[in-house]
Amino acid sequence: MSAPSDAAAAVDTPAPTTAAASSSGGFTFKLHPLVIVNVSDHHTRVKAQAACSGDSSSSSSGAGAGQPPRVFGCVIGVQRGRTVEIFNSFELVLDPVSGTLDRAFLEKKQELYKKVFPDFYVLGWYSTGSDVHDTDMQIHKALMDVNESPVYLLLNPTINLSQKDLPVTIYESELHVIDGSPQLIFVRSNYTIETVEAERISVDHVAHLKPSDGGSAATQLAAHLTGIHSAIKMLNSRVRVIHQYLVAMQKGDIPMDNSLLRQVSSLVRRLPAMESQKFQDDFLMEYNDTLLMTYLAMFTNCSSTMNELVEKINTSYERPTTRRGGRGAFM
Repeated sequence: MSAPSDAAAAVDTPAPTTAAASSSGGFTFKLHPLVIVNVSDHHTRVKAQAACSGDSSSSSSGAGAGQPPRVFGCVIGVQRGRTVEIFNSFELVLDPVSGTLDRAFLEKKQELYKKVFPDFYVLGWYSTGSDVHDTDMQIHKALMDVNESPVYLLLNPTINLSQKDLPVTIYESELHVIDGSPQLIFVRSNYTIETVEAERISVDHVAHLKPSDGGSAATQLAAHLTGIHSAIKMLNSRVRVIHQYLVAMQKGDIPMDNSLLRQVSSLVRRLPAMESQKFQDDFLMEYNDTLLMTYLAMFTNCSSTMNELVEKINTSYERPTTRRGGRGAFM
């Protein structure tokens, strides 16, 4: 199932050396909703981090004063003939001073994604903003050694309640002769939102997940952090009680209890009381490995839940194909 959508985030007054308003009919672009979700999540996280740090602008990212920094990343997918299908995306790292790409980070991400998705290739890159910037062409040219004709996906994060279409624009690059010299410019392209019924329902289901008690996610997080704070506070108070008891026993104010001392000694041996650098390195390594296994288990559980949801949706939409006028499965 596909739902057409126009390129709504067009450049109002494009510079002749940067972007062109004419559409190109060379390629057919199919954009999956996961890419839009990823770019929106990237922008939201960077905006929240900038608000927490008190830095609401970034000169290297091309954002104006009072605006959140722009975000950048790569889009990946497949190309079949003249049809380009964008499935997923990942973030990019830019040098804060020169604004150039971190090539080592890009190559590492390419290698990792190639192991998981061997059929996916880097099709281009994305950024946020309401307009095309002059520095965008520098990043575009830097990716030409990865893909000789990369695409540029621009998402406008500004909220416009009167706008019904998605604020997403896809650009191609073409060589035009301007003032007697060849120059590379951006050319806006048409695209469609490509999704099957199961994918659309799954994304909508995940986007509207709410706590079971009917409260908001922020309320649930606050309750969780409050519970952790109360647990740490109670642990601290009990440690103080044990410390005061041992000090009183050492002074002779209370009689010696060998059984209780053995329990306290056993408890203390469980704590990482060593202060050597080797112990700290080994402890942090074990701690990080444990966290990694926990995250992998969470991802596996989430993927399993998502697969079950997709299978249920596929099963519910299956129709017999032998009957005249019947419809087949969506997947």
